Amino acid sequence: MKIIIVEDDPRVGDFLRRGLDAEGHSTELVCDGRQALAFIRHGEPDLVILDRMLPGIDGIQICTEIRSLGLPCRILMLSALAEVEDRVKGLRSGADDYLSKPFHLEELLARIDAVMQRDRQAQPRDTVLRYADLAMDLERYTVSRGERTLGFTAKELKILELLLRNPERVLSRERILNQVWGMNEDPLTNVVDVYMARLRKKIDTDGLTRLIHTRRGLGYVLSSSGS
Repeated sequence: MKIIIVEDDPRVGDFLRRGLDAEGHSTELVCDGRQALAFIRHGEPDLVILDRMLPGIDGIQICTEIRSLGLPCRILMLSALAEVEDRVKGLRSGADDYLSKPFHLEELLARIDAVMQRDRQAQPRDTVLRYADLAMDLERYTVSRGERTLGFTAKELKILELLLRNPERVLSRERILNQVWGMNEDPLTNVVDVYMARLRKKIDTDGLTRLIHTRRGLGYVLSSSGS
């Protein structure tokens, strides 16, 4: 996904860029409001992460301008202004979501997923997710690998769907906890590791190429290469 980050604080901007690049996104960092509008007009981003307080033109003005131009990108506004009236003003200017600073990267990623999910729901939905010889039918919630049909619990299916929607991308334990169980970070639980072990026993068996890999200290990835 192509993301333009509009943020005048170098530390925050670098944090966002590195975090989103690590998730496999293509990012462009812009520090000035006026420059941002030119980038957004010509760059055709899928998402704009927009700081509210900027030099030149503030985030509210940029957001209003994007919407007046009819540009199709989603907008996630960031701000240290966290009062209800501030959030309402940001949303009424055309932002799809409003996240108060400071925030955790995992929450930002979850907000991005939620915002972009609106576009996916508005479009014709693929009924089958595929990766290598693994396939998941989203209407019947059946899973097969090659010619073999596999059985899964409801939670296992949710994890597998998350992996299949993000192939080759490392998903942290915290992100899986958040999206599958609705839990925030909990360093004392090993529920994700337990469920990933169950998925491996069902998917990576009988001498087949391993698809689920652990990235020590980072999380899990669905990959046929193991890299």
